[in-house]
Amino acid sequence: MLITLIRRELLDNLMTFRFAAATLITLLLVVANTAVLIKDFDRRLASYNTAVKTHRQQLRETKTYSAGKIVVDRPPNPLSIFNVGVDKRLGNQIEVSYAFVPTLWDAEMSGSDNPFLNIFNSIDIVFIFEVVLSLMALIFAYDALAGERERGTLRLVLTHPLSRGHILIAKYIGAMLCLLIPLMLSLLLSLILLTTTSSFSLGTSDFLRIGGLVISSLAYLSVFYLIGLLISAATQRTGTALMLSMFVWGFLVLVYPNMILAMTHSSEHLKPRAESALNQMKQMWDEFDRERKHFLANDPVSGEAIYFNVEWTTGADCYDSEYSAEDASTFLYYYQVEMQMESFEKESEPNVSYVQDYFRFLCPRTINMAEQTWLVRKPALEDRFIQPATVDRLLLKLSPTGLYDAATQAWAGTDLPGVQDFFDAARQYRQTVIDYFIDNKAFEVRQWFTADKKPVDWRTLPQFSFQRVDVGANAKRALPDVCLLLITNLALFMAIFLIFQKSEV
Repeated sequence: MLITLIRRELLDNLMTFRFAAATLITLLLVVANTAVLIKDFDRRLASYNTAVKTHRQQLRETKTYSAGKIVVDRPPNPLSIFNVGVDKRLGNQIEVSYAFVPTLWDAEMSGSDNPFLNIFNSIDIVFIFEVVLSLMALIFAYDALAGERERGTLRLVLTHPLSRGHILIAKYIGAMLCLLIPLMLSLLLSLILLTTTSSFSLGTSDFLRIGGLVISSLAYLSVFYLIGLLISAATQRTGTALMLSMFVWGFLVLVYPNMILAMTHSSEHLKPRAESALNQMKQMWDEFDRERKHFLANDPVSGEAIYFNVEWTTGADCYDSEYSAEDASTFLYYYQVEMQMESFEKESEPNVSYVQDYFRFLCPRTINMAEQTWLVRKPALEDRFIQPATVDRLLLKLSPTGLYDAATQAWAGTDLPGVQDFFDAARQYRQTVIDYFIDNKAFEVRQWFTADKKPVDWRTLPQFSFQRVDVGANAKRALPDVCLLLITNLALFMAIFLIFQKSEV
């Protein structure tokens, strides 16, 4: 009998105009938007490839170690087609230097934006599911019980030897099978477009991540169907149920998420901690600067100039950043000297060894100071940026839309931890570069600041590579939000069952 009820509910939903209209709208939106997002991804990928080639060429043209700017670029995430998350909003290139530890907040954004494509920045596939399919789920549910109660068919069904629990299960399964059709069809068409595009290369792990997106989507749609069913069980008239369903949908999907994102979190309580971090870093660099000046005051050459009275003949390019804070909001303090000299006057040759001694003394201490200040800078940056973002995420998770968005971002790897993985890799690469400098005694040789004997051969520098975390890490990040969606489903179903058991038909 339960199978018969499920078949009846399924056919009733499939034969309705609302099912056909919602399915057609979903397919059109997903296919059209996928085509636009593929073009956007192609542009971003081309911009990334151009940036990588440009940075490598610029590095190869640099003739000294100190003047070489090692810049690494973050590739676009192909799964951002499904949920763009923060993949396009955060920096995608960062300089790797011995003088400071790179972070997400020091990154820059490369590539020019297309104004037309920017219109669709937030309209990814998950966004369409959030809006269209959630509305479809509520429309399926609002008259599932109230409508049958009004028409008297519910009383007729209950004259058969059926429990009310079986009726609820049949309605739930029938509706979810209907919702699965537009969901899977739209994803299938989207995947056909992706796999036939040369710029996309999806592996087994990517398809597993997409499977996680499907599971999360079903859990999300189930929540909205059960919300509609709860309203339908608690009301006597379909008009009232429809009005309440539209209000709940508008609040949960449109109003609440945007209201949370628009809220400004006061950071007044963070100012003392930020100022304390800045003062601590300033004291550390002041001590470093005193030690540096003490070395200069006691070297064989009078004065404190780092050029040691060396006169160059051609091709001089020198930059001394001194002790600086580029941006107080990111607490970036560093000391870095970039020198590139082609040749010296003959009488300056004896003083060149003093320049070598200076960098042999300075660079290891600069590396050590960068590491020490990083220990102070890291918690300060987390207070400044991560804490407000964490508060927003927690508040958003009071809505099923927020939970769904967070879960799908985690599956796609476009959430904040997914982007931070790149900068973790950049920090590891920085250590690789430092080890390379040490192995080649770069801080001690003339090539650190001059190319008069032989320019630096950058071809031996280890290349940066970045691989996204495995699918297990994505699942671990998405699991808490998926579990909350499932718990919400269970709580809603229990509430519906209790109300329906006690209601009169």
